[in-house]
Amino acid sequence: MKRRDILIGTAALAGSGLLASAGVQAAPAPPSPALDPWAEKLIAAAESQIGVTVIYDPAYVSLTFPGGDLPRERGVCTDVVVRAYRDAFGFDLQQEVNTDMKAHFTAYPKIWGLKRPDRNIDHRRVPNLQTFFERRGAGLPVSGNPEDYLPGDIVSQMLPGNLPHMAIVTHRRSADGERPMLVHNIGAGTRLEDRLQAFEITGHYRFEPA
Repeated sequence: MKRRDILIGTAALAGSGLLASAGVQAAPAPPSPALDPWAEKLIAAAESQIGVTVIYDPAYVSLTFPGGDLPRERGVCTDVVVRAYRDAFGFDLQQEVNTDMKAHFTAYPKIWGLKRPDRNIDHRRVPNLQTFFERRGAGLPVSGNPEDYLPGDIVSQMLPGNLPHMAIVTHRRSADGERPMLVHNIGAGTRLEDRLQAFEITGHYRFEPA
């Protein structure tokens, strides 16, 4: 399987009804002052991508290093997370994942048949970010209770077709008030949507950079 054919996310779903439904696209309100300061910063950085990143683009791209990125109008689910941590804390997941993979390559998934780290793509792959967060002690139990997912948490999900996905939990609530909403890019750009329980949750992380 070629690198550009695997995933970063959910290209196979782009343009389908699955992507277009259940969205809430109203302009987000200011973050609540009751939020933990680090979570408030992360959510604000994620929500600032709404209306900016409008294209889902999973293509393999050669990036500068460190701090490499696609043009902000395009990206995938992991780019939402990478950009939010860069903008909020100056924490570069591209560099951090690459450094950890160089030192502990065998600890990371071998899904793509690589024999060494690839700083262009490793940080844009959901399974690698899952591994990185776990190795940083950020893993939390996966639960069916929406209240267990706090603002600033990261969730990974499995979409139909075994497509991995990742999103940032916000303090904003679903229309029925039952669930926190997510900021993510599931195929139509970065959006704020009620999707926490729409798909199987495969990982739960709370990562506050030191």
